[in-house]
Amino acid sequence: MGMGQRISGRKAGKTMIRVTGIKLAPEEGEDLLLSKICKKLRLSEKDIQTYQIIKKSIDARKKEAPFWVYQVDVTLNRREETILRGCKGPEIRMVQRETYQFPKEMEGRFGHRPVIAGTGPAGLFCGYMLAKAGFAPILLERGGPIQEREVSVRRFWDTGLLDTECNVQFGEGGAGTFSDGKLNTLIKDPLFRGRKVLETFVAMGAGEEILYDSKPHIGTDVLKKVLRNLRKEMEALGAEFHFHTKLVDLELSGRRLSGVFVEDTKSRERRLLQTEHLVLAIGHSARDTFRMLWERQLSMHAKAFAVGLRVEHPQDMIQMAQYGKQFAGFFPPAPYKVTARASDGRGVYSFCMCPGGYVVNASSEQGRLAVNGMSNRNRDGRNANSAIIVTVSPEDFRRPCSFDSSGSVPVHPLAGVEFQRRLEERAFLLGNGAVPVQLYGDFQADRKSSGPGEILPDTMGSNCYTNLRGILPDFVDRAIIEGIDFWGQKIPGFDRYDAVLSGVESRTSSPVRMERNEELESSIPGIYPCGEGAGYAGGITSAAMDGIRVAEAIAARGGRK
Repeated sequence: MGMGQRISGRKAGKTMIRVTGIKLAPEEGEDLLLSKICKKLRLSEKDIQTYQIIKKSIDARKKEAPFWVYQVDVTLNRREETILRGCKGPEIRMVQRETYQFPKEMEGRFGHRPVIAGTGPAGLFCGYMLAKAGFAPILLERGGPIQEREVSVRRFWDTGLLDTECNVQFGEGGAGTFSDGKLNTLIKDPLFRGRKVLETFVAMGAGEEILYDSKPHIGTDVLKKVLRNLRKEMEALGAEFHFHTKLVDLELSGRRLSGVFVEDTKSRERRLLQTEHLVLAIGHSARDTFRMLWERQLSMHAKAFAVGLRVEHPQDMIQMAQYGKQFAGFFPPAPYKVTARASDGRGVYSFCMCPGGYVVNASSEQGRLAVNGMSNRNRDGRNANSAIIVTVSPEDFRRPCSFDSSGSVPVHPLAGVEFQRRLEERAFLLGNGAVPVQLYGDFQADRKSSGPGEILPDTMGSNCYTNLRGILPDFVDRAIIEGIDFWGQKIPGFDRYDAVLSGVESRTSSPVRMERNEELESSIPGIYPCGEGAGYAGGITSAAMDGIRVAEAIAARGGRK
């Protein structure tokens, strides 16, 4: 089967009536949904066979009257067409619910099992779909399984002892495991890959609400259980997990992949795995792997990403700003999303906002420090935190490319990696290994903070008060100040003196993009760059969707080499 033919599709399901715009007041419970559906459809409850919530959101544009908004699919005990004749308006229509379908057509099996480097969402979902199709993939993970990884991460936060192979960035589940676990994505999804991701999470133990919440969120605590269940399911389907096993080199026959060299991260023993298909789902922090691939002349280039600082505010303050004082207690912990344009024209915006979350020391290299945000499912921490970031382009971290012979001076493919490292080294030195923090008012004034105000930082890992100015380029510092001051006019207290800043947020996305063709192969045939680390995703769901897409491409090749 060639790539010009169908490689994935949609499967039509039962016809239903979709009803939108159903409103519930903050104090009303979902037990009232049925009566409101009946009112919309002008029916009695005995006419309704089933209903299912498709989407649930909050409309808080009017703080004096926020409300829940629902979209539901309804099946009836009599013909839907007859009912619809008496219902008018855009809020009621017939729908045929469609689902994702993995390609069925294949041309046999490969000579060797496909290998997937990385067990973040991209690698896991690629492996899951290949395992279901009977390809028995081998998954490599430089870190440990989730239960072992938890111990390693907690030891680092408690003592500062970093395991550079098993930490917040590396290990089963990838960097998204110790994050807020947001599952929303802006990627268009005509083939329902995103829906397949959410349904898989639910099947593995996540709550069903992620199927309909407008801003689905799974949380670190729940994600750990989901990962264990997903691994067991994949192993039952024939997949094989090799933990503490790092991809360190390629075996090429001509310019085509014929195998991979892997290293046991504990014993440092190396061995060769024969394979004609390697999925690079290595994540955005596998800097040593980036370098090996560049040395093997896999085509890649530096790409823009964003850097900045984390900011913490009391969750109660955000709650009142978003929903109003009267209704703040009726709604779950509130998120926010803010953007602004700095005076120099650069955009500054919030990223990875964690309601009721924690700032975590997310370092993975000795002598370098990076932070991230994390929430559990209940989002019950006292503070809200978010990265406040500014985009940096390859022109901001240009350096000559050593193998260029054209006479031009392109940006080195790994220049963004070195830029990140310089920022992280400054942050590490500033805090002597602890997360450096500062009050916003002191950051504005460019002076060291000596201690907290009313807001106590909620940090996983030790912290110390200092002056964060000088970690980031001056233009980033200026943009952060201008952005926070501007948002203080929109969210009361956002620019308060004692808001807590911490740094450095340097790993918002991959600093490189690995080139791939229409069949999703790299410049080295047989290698498939995949997910966030390869530059093709930006979050848990989009990375998982890209993993499914790569699995489709590999399956579509069948036994062809």
